[in-house]
Amino acid sequence: MSHVGVPRGTVRKRRSLALLTAGVLTIPVLAGCSSGGEETARGVPQDIAPAARETVADGSTVNWAVDALPATFNAFQADADSATTRITGALLPTLFPMDRTGQPKLNPDYLESAKVIEREPKQVVLYKLNQQAVWSDGREIGAPDFVAQWRALRGKDSAFWTARNAGYERIEKIERGADDLQVRVTFSKPYADWRALFSPLYPKEITGSPDAFNDGARTTLKNTAGPFVLRSVSKSKGTVTLARNPRWWGDRAKLDTLVFRAVAAKDRTQALADGTVDVADIDAATADRITLARRDRGNNGQPLNHGPGSEITPAQALRSWAQAHGSDEDVAEIAQAAREKNRKAVVAYAAEQKALRDFAVRKSLEPAYTQLALNGESGPLADDRVRRAVARALDREELARTVLGPLGLPAKPLGSHLALAGQPGYKDGSGALGEQNTKEAQALLADAGWTRGGAAEPPKDTRAGSEAEKKDGKDAEADAEKKTTDDAEADKDSEKETDKDSTDKDSTDKADKDSTDKESADKDSTGKADKESADNEAAAERKKADQASAGRDSEDSAASRDEGLYIVGDDNKPGAPAPATVGSASAVHVLAPARTAAVQGTALLRQAGLLGEDGAVAATDKQPGGAAGAYAPVGTAAPAPAAAKGQLGKDGKTLTLRFVLPSGPGSQSLRSVGDKIAVMLEKIGIGTEITKVPDESYFKDHIASGAYDLALYSWPATAYPATDGRPIYAKPEPATDGSLLVEQNYTRVGTDHIDQLFDKAAAELDEKAARELMKQADARIWAAAGSIPLFQRPQLVAVDKKLANVGAFGFAAPRYQDIGFKNRQAAGSPADRKK
Repeated sequence: MSHVGVPRGTVRKRRSLALLTAGVLTIPVLAGCSSGGEETARGVPQDIAPAARETVADGSTVNWAVDALPATFNAFQADADSATTRITGALLPTLFPMDRTGQPKLNPDYLESAKVIEREPKQVVLYKLNQQAVWSDGREIGAPDFVAQWRALRGKDSAFWTARNAGYERIEKIERGADDLQVRVTFSKPYADWRALFSPLYPKEITGSPDAFNDGARTTLKNTAGPFVLRSVSKSKGTVTLARNPRWWGDRAKLDTLVFRAVAAKDRTQALADGTVDVADIDAATADRITLARRDRGNNGQPLNHGPGSEITPAQALRSWAQAHGSDEDVAEIAQAAREKNRKAVVAYAAEQKALRDFAVRKSLEPAYTQLALNGESGPLADDRVRRAVARALDREELARTVLGPLGLPAKPLGSHLALAGQPGYKDGSGALGEQNTKEAQALLADAGWTRGGAAEPPKDTRAGSEAEKKDGKDAEADAEKKTTDDAEADKDSEKETDKDSTDKDSTDKADKDSTDKESADKDSTGKADKESADNEAAAERKKADQASAGRDSEDSAASRDEGLYIVGDDNKPGAPAPATVGSASAVHVLAPARTAAVQGTALLRQAGLLGEDGAVAATDKQPGGAAGAYAPVGTAAPAPAAAKGQLGKDGKTLTLRFVLPSGPGSQSLRSVGDKIAVMLEKIGIGTEITKVPDESYFKDHIASGAYDLALYSWPATAYPATDGRPIYAKPEPATDGSLLVEQNYTRVGTDHIDQLFDKAAAELDEKAARELMKQADARIWAAAGSIPLFQRPQLVAVDKKLANVGAFGFAAPRYQDIGFKNRQAAGSPADRKK
């Protein structure tokens, strides 16, 4: 895991971020801990207005909104995105699409059968192809297509620009079977997820040469084998148009044409209202408008009690009328202009609401989940006790209710990293972490050396007779500048002490943690010293500032920050703590301008393919402090006291974590979750610095580069956790240049034991045994406390109410040939009518 989306290209290529785009007490027996069972897990059904094919009319056109035109039609390239997946699903063979329960299911349009026919001495899979299956040029689908795709994706020829080779590198050879309709695949070593291969399947004309693979399939697909063919791509109109495939041997497509249209998330309400699109992923705000539009159908022309002007009271309306008709011409002119502007807005809103009555909101749970990611590479979270404390402080049920409750969806926290509720093999493994428990969380922090008075204590290795020891509180402000240099050196040594303590804990994963702790021992001390200097300068006025800020309205303050600008010193006196957005959390918000970006999910999915590119952290994200009373530069933190009320510290430093969140319009619910998490952490003495950054830089410049302590992002579901889960949770390995090779494990937390369980499961051909290995791996991932699953993401889709077999698909892949209008339209399609 729109919003993001999350998150983002094809699952087979590389599990990519969905935004839409991602902590635990030591346990006695990891494999046996669970708070739920596989047999009790139930998923949320799909919502697609199902209808028998005979009740769906032939003909017409459907316009389907996507976030952007696909960067490529080659699903195995790094920049393949969600639009690539959506469009190629209607054009190319998928041999084992996911069904409604998240299981791979044989596709009879392409296969008569596919099964393992030999296990010893080597695994052999025999595919028997549908004898009617042909490419759009009339050639039979056969072994040459399988061979060409294997050679392109196995990783031995660097001329092919591929994003992954998982599974293909295990194939030893591919041969023709008893006839042209049989394909015999022999593996060099066992591979349990063999059903993941050859989906989508490309014709040999594309995969047979590097030039065709790298460039030819980026902008067009001349040869396809689905219910539709690619008719045209228009960059100027932002459309990809598909037409019914005349050579399709399966159920004939109901639609004449299917148009995928690029529409940004912020423009989708308007696009629905003016008839530009018939199907669109939407956010909760647009869903609310559609619900209100259908509710207001019978209001007999009465003014709407929502939208522009609805908040104006009778007294305000009377005053406005009086000003518009008063004797002061200047005031009257301004009032008349304002009234005319409001009148036009009311008329436009009413027209949109009338058009939105023709749509229904289909809702389910998206096959993706949102997690809290804890970066264990350096800083306080390098200590697994601190990560576990963070996790034990979270009320995951409350967080799930925040997002899913208002939508009428089951608000249950997710219990697995490797399966979603309703999938075979799902089992709640959070027992390896333990339930929310504030006292246990505080005990873990105390054991790690973080105490209430720790922020006021000097570093343990401060030299006797140093300036820091000799000065009392009254001289602190005068000597803060001099102390900064000494503290910067002391902090480096203190970091080593912290990491030394952390390596002595949790013997279960001790060997796995040593290399990570070594890598992270000397990070990030200079910036903390600068912050401590600023804190000392503020000490003289803290008491007075705290009194002044006690009565501030936190909601007004939060609103101004969400607009992308925070004025340091405007709401508080110099040196006073920044107000929290929720409750009494001691969160310091570091905001960047809120640009109008595409919804978080799909945007992050696209960016997830850029893993191999090192995204540098913007300089503005590294700036320490800010001058009171001035506009804060982008990414600059407001000053906060060194020892906030109730905040823990150690060796003169407060326990404060960098919390990075996206600022785009489609990420509002994610930010609400982030604010609630900040409140929960504040209760156990952990402060947060919340940084809101543009969606387009969220992944590359922060998540992938490791410039965060806490972050929220999503992973899509998979039917093949042994293959797709390993790069996400694999233990990072040191590179020759001293950096970490993290694959897709952006938390930088992993163990050798977890890697071994993934490897065993990938080679286990007994499905039941493989699932048990995955449950053991999931328990270990919970215990490592780098990733905390929160909830499965909501899926909201606006659909013309006359359409059938389309909407919130949940796990299942769409059957494009079944989509159509329930009743034949007199002329044209709903997308063509003028509203």
